Formats: sequence, structure tokens, C-alpha cells
Amino acid sequence: MRARLDRQHRFLLGALFMGHLTNDWVVGTLWILAPAIAVSLGLGPAEVGLILTINGIGAGLAYIPAGVISDRSTRPGFLMLLSFWWVAIGYLSATLVPGFWAITLLLAVGVMGDAFWHPIATGVLVKEMPQQRAQVLGIHAVGGSIGAEVLGPLSAGFLLGFFDWQTTLQILVLPAVVMGLLFIPVAARISRDNPGKVAQINFRGLARQWFKPAGIVLMLVMILYNMALMAQLAMAPLYFQTEHGLSPFYAGCIFAAILMIGSIFQPFLGKYTDSRGRKPLILVALFGASFFALFAGLSDGLYWVILGLLPAVAILTAVRPVILAAAVEYTGKSEATTLGIVFTVLDGVGMFGALLAGLIGEFELRYAFVMAAVLALISGLLCLFVKLRVTASGDDQPLISQVASPADP
Repeated sequence: MRARLDRQHRFLLGALFMGHLTNDWVVGTLWILAPAIAVSLGLGPAEVGLILTINGIGAGLAYIPAGVISDRSTRPGFLMLLSFWWVAIGYLSATLVPGFWAITLLLAVGVMGDAFWHPIATGVLVKEMPQQRAQVLGIHAVGGSIGAEVLGPLSAGFLLGFFDWQTTLQILVLPAVVMGLLFIPVAARISRDNPGKVAQINFRGLARQWFKPAGIVLMLVMILYNMALMAQLAMAPLYFQTEHGLSPFYAGCIFAAILMIGSIFQPFLGKYTDSRGRKPLILVALFGASFFALFAGLSDGLYWVILGLLPAVAILTAVRPVILAAAVEYTGKSEATTLGIVFTVLDGVGMFGALLAGLIGEFELRYAFVMAAVLALISGLLCLFVKLRVTASGDDQPLISQVASPADP
């Protein structure tokens, strides 16, 4: 079992970093596009939350099948290649149909492609580098954060200043198309050469483990954690635009800055908890985020709200890879399938936080931040009763073929 990131590991991590960035770039535009879609159709905060929630449900439908297929596949690289074309076709199709429900459902089909990427890519990483699980998950997450939380909102906000939402999204699917071409030779290198080593998944055992009291509490921690995060993310751009008159571009800039601060810390917090334990940091993050979200929800001025949202969202964003690693260690096996379950819980069920925030936002948008504070607080209280451990199990079989340097014979 290798304790350092060698050349193969760096190549693998770099390729998956860029793939994650590209897919999430396209999907991340929705935080800014959803309000624009709602406005173009004469709709309000509840429909913004509904668009995002249905996207979360769509993602949830893809996570577990993706994890199962990945654990049983000898060619996970080609599965990841599929995701780029899935995202591009799904999102492009949404720009060609009329009506709220047709648009929303096709956007959900597009996000399923992005969801398909996550258990496969993260499963490959934790299998290949089990001693640095949270660290490599954090590095991989930074790629997605740059795409979803910086490039996506900024590019969408900028383009909406010149085009309608349909043209904007048509332009923004181009990165997925380009990566779909560039990733072809990379996909061939990411494989399991020995089919006999492909994991045999004990579904009954996994189900029993997750439905133990400890597993149920851990799932509730994850659901409430992500509901708190999604509530803030769903309503923040709309709040900036409707309550303070900011343009989509400036709302996107603030949104990107808030999320990027948290993203920068993901690999560092992951590396720290790989050796120091997960639970103390998770508790600090949940209770701290609850305090700052409450501060944002009880504030009136734009700057005070940002002052509360910035640490609240950043903290919850930064701790995500730590929570993912803790969930993998809870089962200790079938990593990609476990991550599929976790992503379903986080993004499929947890995305209902966006819908609840939208319903509350119909009365007062900033009250959605108060709701997020309550959810984070309850998640932290439940986490007190969960026993988390750090283990370094996994398959030592390399998943990626040797990468020859120019100096190699």
C-alpha cells in the first residue's frame, strides 16, 4: 500500500480533477440560471427551489447505479468519459423546449450525467490511495468547486448580461464537449487489468450496516448537513438580486467568492483529519455554520448578510470531503457503491433543503438562512452520538496504467 502520491497517482488525480471541474462547471451554472429561468417564466422563489430540488432528485437517481457499475467494471475510465456527453446533451436539450416542467426535467437529465461521474471518480481515488482518502477527495472536490462555484456562476452571470438563459446555457455546454474529446485517451489508461479483482458487492450487508442505529444517525447527519448548505446556496443568488438589486454577474461574483473560500480549505482539512480524526472537525463545522447562518438570517443589510453567509457556506463546503471519507470508513468496503449511497443521501435527499428554502422564501428570503441554521444545529447535535473512525482499507491493485515519461525507455 503506497503512502505517497507517485507519478501514477498524480496523473490520475490531475485527470480526475480536470474532469470534475468541467462537469461541475456546466452544472454549477444552474445556481445563477435557475433565477433567470424563473423570471423568464414569471415564477418566484418556490419554483427556483423546485428546479434545484428536482435536479437533486435526478442526481440521486444516478449515484447508486453509477457506484454499483463502477465497483463491477474493469473500465471505469470509459464510464467517466460517458458523463461528459451525457451532461452536454441533457443541458443542451433543456434549451430547446418550452414550459417549466419540460425545462426542469431535462435539466435533471443533464445533472444525472454529472452525478454519474462522482461515485466512479471518487471510488477510483479512494481505492487507489486509501491512506490519503480525505486528502485526495478534497483535491478532487476543489476541481468541482472551481467549476461549480467559480467558473459556473461567473460565466453564467457574465453571459446573462448579453444573452437570454437559453443561449447562455448553449454556450456553457462547450467545456463538456471539449473534455469529452480530450478525455478519450485518458479513459483508456484508467482500468482494472484483472477482471477477477473486480469487487463483488454484498448489497444485503451494506443495507444492514446503513440501517443499524449508527448508520441511520449518520445518514441523518449527512442529510441535514446538506439541506443546510443547499438552502443557503439556493436562495443566496436570488436574495442578492431581488432584495438588493444586484445584477446576475455581481450576484455570481459574491456567490463564487463565498464558495471558493471554503473550497480552498477542502484538501487541507481532509489531510488534517486523515491523521487526527474526523468527528471533532465535523462538529466544529456544523455548530459554527449554524451560528453564522443565524447571523445572516437575522441581518438586514447586504454586507451583514454576506458577513454571515461567507463563513457559514465556506465552513460547510470545506468539511464535505471529511464527511465523505467518514462515510466510506463507516462501511469499509465497496467504496464506489458506498459513495453512490452517500451522494444520493447528500444531493438526492439533502437537496430538499432548496425546496424548503424556496417555500420559506415566498414569505421572506432571509428566513431561509435561519432555517439553514436550525438544520446545521440539529445535524451537529446528532453527530455527537456517532462514532467515527479513520481506517485505511482498500484495494491495492493499480487502476491506472503506467504513464511513461520522455526519459523512460
